[in-house]
Amino acid sequence: MGIVWGIPYLLIKVAVGGFTPATLVFLRTAVAALLLLPFTIALGHLRPVLRRWRVVVVFTIIEIAGPWFLLSDAERRLSSSLSGMLIAAVPLVGALLARLTGTDEQLGRRRLIGLLVGLLGVAVLVGFDVGGGDLLAAGEIGLVTIGYAIGPLIIARRLSDLPATGVVTVAFAITASAYAGIALTQLPSTAPSGSAVAAMVALGVVCTAFAFPVFFALIAEVGPVRATVITYVNPAVAVLAGVLLLHEPFRGSTAAGFALIIAGSFLATRRSPTPAPHPEAEPLPISAF
Repeated sequence: MGIVWGIPYLLIKVAVGGFTPATLVFLRTAVAALLLLPFTIALGHLRPVLRRWRVVVVFTIIEIAGPWFLLSDAERRLSSSLSGMLIAAVPLVGALLARLTGTDEQLGRRRLIGLLVGLLGVAVLVGFDVGGGDLLAAGEIGLVTIGYAIGPLIIARRLSDLPATGVVTVAFAITASAYAGIALTQLPSTAPSGSAVAAMVALGVVCTAFAFPVFFALIAEVGPVRATVITYVNPAVAVLAGVLLLHEPFRGSTAAGFALIIAGSFLATRRSPTPAPHPEAEPLPISAF
């Protein structure tokens, strides 16, 4: 997941060179919905999801429809590597939300230090790597970060008993339908480049249709907060791809901010050590990460 969701920043950067953000979100989700719909129907996973459509709509807005537009719009002004590094703050937000909603461990000294260190890293990136004209784009990334942190909580608490393929298929269909009208009015007047089209297709097939069912399985295995720790790897992949393929800059302040975010996320989401179980007690299942 860290690799699969590390490359979208590069792909989005390339794709927005040929498509508007609304059109890109529409095409990406439409491709994914069309790919997954036959399997969803054949497996009988559509009907139980439709019974819980209100929650699915909320999840769609928070995790997909809103963040993907904001991220695509922000990447028209920010580099793909910087966008990926700012998204690395997702575990920090997830840990804080889990604590505020009373569903995780106590926010002890180590976790509090982790939150502060991570926020310092975000401040370093924004202060040294985001220009004054790009503050709006950084704000959009901030909203994306909040959405990406809330989404797994909704999955774990309200959608975990539903088939993952059904949930994401309906979510993609809802998003594509919502953006269809505006996207069709913003179709490019000239044919987009082959690289932009290829990037859009890869986003729809690999980073959407394939990735989301896998992400649901990951949440079921390790929980919503620790599932967001894939963002330890995402930014590294985004930075590597951006620097090598798009020749994006990588400065000392970038490295310092990124290191602080990763260190803070590790401290804020790391599970506290638990006492060894009594010899006669049943061992914890492997899924208790």
